[in-house]
Amino acid sequence: MKPNRREILKSIGGVIGASGLTFSSPTLVGDDKLPREAPSSSGTVGLPKNWRSMRKIDVHAHVWQSLHLPDADWSGAEDLVEAAETLGIEKLCCSRPITGGVMADTEKVRDANDSVLAAMKRYPDRIAGFCFVQPGNGPAALAEIDRCVDAGMIGVKLYNQFKYSDPILFPIAERCIAHRIPIIGHSGHVTDAKTKASQPNISDSLDFCMLSERYPELLLIMAHVNGGGDWEWAIKALRACPNVYLDTSGSVLESDTIGMCVQELGHKRILFGTDSTMEGGVGKILSADLTPTQRGDIFWRNLQQILDRRSA
Repeated sequence: MKPNRREILKSIGGVIGASGLTFSSPTLVGDDKLPREAPSSSGTVGLPKNWRSMRKIDVHAHVWQSLHLPDADWSGAEDLVEAAETLGIEKLCCSRPITGGVMADTEKVRDANDSVLAAMKRYPDRIAGFCFVQPGNGPAALAEIDRCVDAGMIGVKLYNQFKYSDPILFPIAERCIAHRIPIIGHSGHVTDAKTKASQPNISDSLDFCMLSERYPELLLIMAHVNGGGDWEWAIKALRACPNVYLDTSGSVLESDTIGMCVQELGHKRILFGTDSTMEGGVGKILSADLTPTQRGDIFWRNLQQILDRRSA
């Protein structure tokens, strides 16, 4: 009988775990000592020969379906895991934010996070969770962070309900510091009138810098440098904020974003992410002019070092 693709995908997480490809396995590929990668000779022009086996942790991924419900449609999550397997992405840090600036109440936020928890349970070695919170929910938002962390989530996801320089964010930052977990935040230096009108509270680099300056110990990640808006401005504006990391995700595949990130910020502040642009997300790191150590740091090591602080 021909194996069912969905059944195979359900077992991928277990197979990967059995292979030792987990957050706690720090050296899948010893790329520190590798020479600069030679292009493949197998027809994949320009790709390093070992590109798929390079360890990769995606800091910015999503599940969007209500996976915790009895009649859940798992097709989107299964496709996500299948794509990660194809591209050699070991781990996906997933969240399910409530977008559009909606001031979601506690029940809706909890429902969104339950979807991520369901995905973590089904793929324990492939999917990690970031807990979405709506800061306007006050103490309930802090309780939701505690609930998610107790259930195994490793970070907090913020969207565009409030600018990150708004004092309403301060308790969220303080709770994340107490848990020693990172915040990853939706961002964009938008310049067009339509986006400005639809996302009036979207944060840009200056908002991240203000929050980081107030809480220099906060592990703060500015999401999707290629998510839209003026990415060159966004990178340059982070130069004076050494404690803010930047993820490489986004669907705007312009050259040479990664090179400029490294030049302006140094490669130790750059984290690999896809935000659903998975082939392009991997490709932009592979095509950038990086040393093997720089590429390994961006693909996984920088994030691993952030996560290791939870138990430091």
